[in-house]
Amino acid sequence: MRFSRPVFLAACRAAGEILKLEHPADAVLSGFFRHHPELGRQDRATVADTVFGILRRKRLLEYLTGSRAVPELVLACWALHLGANLRELKDLASDAALQVLADAKRKAGETLPFAVECDLPDWLIERLRQRFGDDELRAIAGGLLQNAPLDVRVNLMKSSRERALDQLASSGIDARPTPFSPAGVRLKGKPAIQREPLFLEGAIEVQDEGSQLLCYLLSPRRGEMVADFCAGAGGKTLALGMLMRSAGRLYAFDVSEKRLAKLRPRVARSGLSNVHVQRIEGEGDVRLTRLAGKIDRVLVDAPCSGLGTLRRNPDLKWRQSPSSVEEMAIKQRSILASASKLVKSGGRLVYATCSLLDEENRAVVEEFLARHTQFQLNPAGEVLAGERISLEMGPYLELWPHVHGTDGFFAAVLQRTD
Repeated sequence: MRFSRPVFLAACRAAGEILKLEHPADAVLSGFFRHHPELGRQDRATVADTVFGILRRKRLLEYLTGSRAVPELVLACWALHLGANLRELKDLASDAALQVLADAKRKAGETLPFAVECDLPDWLIERLRQRFGDDELRAIAGGLLQNAPLDVRVNLMKSSRERALDQLASSGIDARPTPFSPAGVRLKGKPAIQREPLFLEGAIEVQDEGSQLLCYLLSPRRGEMVADFCAGAGGKTLALGMLMRSAGRLYAFDVSEKRLAKLRPRVARSGLSNVHVQRIEGEGDVRLTRLAGKIDRVLVDAPCSGLGTLRRNPDLKWRQSPSSVEEMAIKQRSILASASKLVKSGGRLVYATCSLLDEENRAVVEEFLARHTQFQLNPAGEVLAGERISLEMGPYLELWPHVHGTDGFFAAVLQRTD
């Protein structure tokens, strides 16, 4: 990495914009790079690592430096996390600032306050403490502080996982099978996977292993009618279509045309012919009412706080709040109730989030089951075992970065019995 003054100034400007916490960090950073084409690839990588390093360890850096000023946080991130030594920073900082960094390095090896060690906001620590003890919470927080690996899903209609691994190896990419998903591959480092022939021909798609497992929970079959109720950019839609072997009818619903626009070229690249992409106005859209009681399987990957994705999106822990989580839970209950109307007798409904919080997960499902007695809960572990996936689970699917190496996911399998 280059710890130069131009890169320092660029990192300070980028971090200053992102720490306003008004918009998603990745979107702000992409816009920043578009407006600063003079930054080379290596310098952009340093700026990105700096920004996300600050977001990931914000409480720690503020505690060690005693400052919330952006330049001090950038320097501390460089010194504590990105490998800069103090000699490399002497032209960027005053003698007093260098002494602060030296003291910070010493303090970093001492016992830290629990909240600083976890690097989560107080409200989130308190919510998680309602279920977990401090030792388990410390382990959860530690998992969320790690960098997420790059997972891809092999399109089994176009390749086998073994052939994909061989082709990736021939391109010099270190890849291994994921431990749970039969179609998953985990890559080492950050290869430019979107330039690989396998990606360009639709034989692989970027998708976290946990997200892949949600699709195996729904376990769609050839010839069925299936709906991805909150399809977004369609990563799960593509996985569901693969499991259906492109036979039957697969609806990809979403209220955002912008998100669905990203799905259409992915569908074309995948080779799937059974996907029907449809923007809906909302839960009462006439296209949904026409399908009431006709769909075999419905996936609801509900909008949520995203707190299970902090390895990738560390800004979310600072952008979310108790009130925003409460608003999400209200929306989730409404979406789940609406999606359930599509499910035919004997059909399956999977409710999923990438949240860590019971109020977005178990509480939503338990309230739904109390109000919709025609549905019953199927144990997630038994459903996965039926798909020949060995993953010990209780009634729900609960995935954790520190245990499973995936993003944090929750899912419930609901069967209509009337």
